[in-house]
Amino acid sequence: MSNTERIYQIDQILSGRQFVPRVELQAKLGVSWATLKRDLNYLKDRLHAPIIFDREVGGYRFDSDTKRVGPQYELPGLWFSAEEIHALLTMQHLLTNLDSGGLLGPQIKPLLARLTGMLGAADNPAEEVQRRIKVATVGARGFHLDHFQAVGSALLRRKRLHIRYHARGTDEITEREVSPQRLVHYRDNWYLDAYCHMREELRAFAVDAIEHVEILDRKCRDVADKRLDAVLGSGYGIFSGDNVTWATLRFTPDRARWVASERWHPKQQGTLRKDGSYELKLPYTDDRELIMDIMKYGGDCEVIAPKALKERVIAELERARRSYHS
Repeated sequence: MSNTERIYQIDQILSGRQFVPRVELQAKLGVSWATLKRDLNYLKDRLHAPIIFDREVGGYRFDSDTKRVGPQYELPGLWFSAEEIHALLTMQHLLTNLDSGGLLGPQIKPLLARLTGMLGAADNPAEEVQRRIKVATVGARGFHLDHFQAVGSALLRRKRLHIRYHARGTDEITEREVSPQRLVHYRDNWYLDAYCHMREELRAFAVDAIEHVEILDRKCRDVADKRLDAVLGSGYGIFSGDNVTWATLRFTPDRARWVASERWHPKQQGTLRKDGSYELKLPYTDDRELIMDIMKYGGDCEVIAPKALKERVIAELERARRSYHS
């Protein structure tokens, strides 16, 4: 336990008790009498803590004399235990590694430096966290930080955006005016839910596909959260739509042990069958992403319904088979 942590612990122990015997303080802190005496003197002489030894009760306590004059006692700054600092450093490492766009780095670095200093440079806690914890992101696409900052600024200031957008599905580049509604981090990538004034409907735009962005001095059109969820959150995946269809998928017993614990959609319905297979029902509005996820399970996943989705998956599997014979 570091000196800083012991000072913090002494303050907490004395604040929660009427008095604490010396031997109990030593036992709780795991230190010698010489070390405890040195810590108590530091609290009294340097931090002006009103600690006294009460001979009548045989223990240390804070002086409750309201007429006491002198400098005010207060622990300076933020005080954390070693466990708390390591937890914060771990969180910082996780956020930094998950933050594909480097959005948080400049804001977190000062905090990281302060936490590292509080633990002591000899322990090298930040380096130890980086060595012991690995975060692997798969499929994260890079984007322009300036574009993201402009989108975030317009979103919070409730201003419209003019964007040049590359729709990869059609390989079409269009100029659009949009009213930003919310930013969504989904599968390691950022998406902007917005009202598109060109299409006159709600759309989800991949931030990494925005090639140019300009904040307009026009108030954006607000869309109710209920409407946003109905259009952009009702179906499976990131694609939007109002026409919700329910899919029924069946997974083999071997794969069921994993899929039964997965959350594909907030409204999903799952059933473990007597033969050990797992049946999953979930809503979707656009089958593109759902088909990709179905196909990654290969023969361990079968589409039961609807018929149109089953036929689409069969066609994709057949197309994949043909590509190996061409």
